[in-house]
Amino acid sequence: MMRGSFLASLSFTMLLGAGCSGSAPGSDSLPAIRSSGTAGYAESLLHRFRSSPDAASPEAGLVFDTAGNLHGTTIAGGADPSCPGGYNGGCGTVFTIDASGKERVLYSFAGKPDASQPFAGPLLESGNLYGTTASGGNVAACYSYGGNGCGTVFKVDKSGVERLLYQFQGNFGSGKGDGQGPKGGLVSDAAGNLYGTTPFGGASESGTVFVVTRRGKEKVLYSFTGYGDGGRPYSGVVRDAAGNLYGVAYSGGNQQCTGGCGTIFKLDNAGTLTTLYSFKGKKDGGNPIGGLLTDAAGNLYGTAQNYGNLNCNKRGGNPGCGTVFKLGPAKKFTVLHDFAGSPDGAVPSESLIRDKKGNIYGTTSFGGDDTCNGGYSCGVAFEIDASGHESVLYTFTGGKNDGEVPYGGLVRDALGNLYGTTVSGGVGPCSQGCGVVFKLTRRAISRSR
Repeated sequence: MMRGSFLASLSFTMLLGAGCSGSAPGSDSLPAIRSSGTAGYAESLLHRFRSSPDAASPEAGLVFDTAGNLHGTTIAGGADPSCPGGYNGGCGTVFTIDASGKERVLYSFAGKPDASQPFAGPLLESGNLYGTTASGGNVAACYSYGGNGCGTVFKVDKSGVERLLYQFQGNFGSGKGDGQGPKGGLVSDAAGNLYGTTPFGGASESGTVFVVTRRGKEKVLYSFTGYGDGGRPYSGVVRDAAGNLYGVAYSGGNQQCTGGCGTIFKLDNAGTLTTLYSFKGKKDGGNPIGGLLTDAAGNLYGTAQNYGNLNCNKRGGNPGCGTVFKLGPAKKFTVLHDFAGSPDGAVPSESLIRDKKGNIYGTTSFGGDDTCNGGYSCGVAFEIDASGHESVLYTFTGGKNDGEVPYGGLVRDALGNLYGTTVSGGVGPCSQGCGVVFKLTRRAISRSR
């Protein structure tokens, strides 16, 4: 259950082809610090996942708590590798890495009737972690491939106790127009309500925007048609002070792309959806799959997974290597960078972050070292400065001593260090490794007098 057609064709084979089960964590001597890229960053690995009973295959980024601990999710691994829906690789986990670098599995998903496969990172509030899983749940009317449930919204407290707040029912089978298979994260309001999206289900089977109260009552706020309004919203939404929700849809909109090139949308408090921009599948990019970032001026920043530079160096998938874009309050659309493929990045698949100076940071799932990952390349971490110049901060090389294919975004600490995950690389029984947690540290630059 990957997020988008190009990712699906590559990562399902890579992650599940050889399984992810049957290896105890044991001791792990982490490799030395590595350096790469042109911007003076060095990489160190905080943890190499080893699969059940450890976690495996993180598809999302991380979140910091006030004590400096990192929290995240993985779609595989956990206590029970044979759980229903785990494909003999485990049903996924919520994990923590403390400030000293020690990793701990906080919760192991057990599959239907519990949840399984959390593709998005958690929302941290008051010490509790909230998130979504793409499958699991125990709704009899729900239909999903393999009968493993239509997904859930969950809460895990600081003690590792899990509670399912909502179990999606889907539309096919239930006839209720509910969502199915959430793969994006959550955002909350002051009352504690949780907002998110599902790429499937809804009245037209093209996805939904939903809200779930902390008591577990769900409401579909909007059902996509898959046409002019968009379809398949894989990422979550962001929320402004007035309560409006903003997000992207992977497909629908302009039909010049197969299935549509995707849209940027706004959903107001009355449930009215406005299409702010329809991708053309040309130099502007297409198929946005990562979430949006906002600034104080009301600008929206995001990534389009495909199109852009149609002559870029990339193997497989839709044309082009993707773009980073900005959409202003007056709907002015600007391409900040179009990826060129190796040695530049390709296929940006997750949300961006922005520092106080206006510099933007993110990852691409592919691009970089084109000798890595069987020629498909292993991805990069990048920066776009306030003047619009892009730099590759780090190029992933895969193998046992590095990660490969960062599907998740980055987080940044007060010193400017960057943290993230890769879905593969490292060690463990998974095909091409079970993934890593990494840290990118800006190296001190000595200046001559």
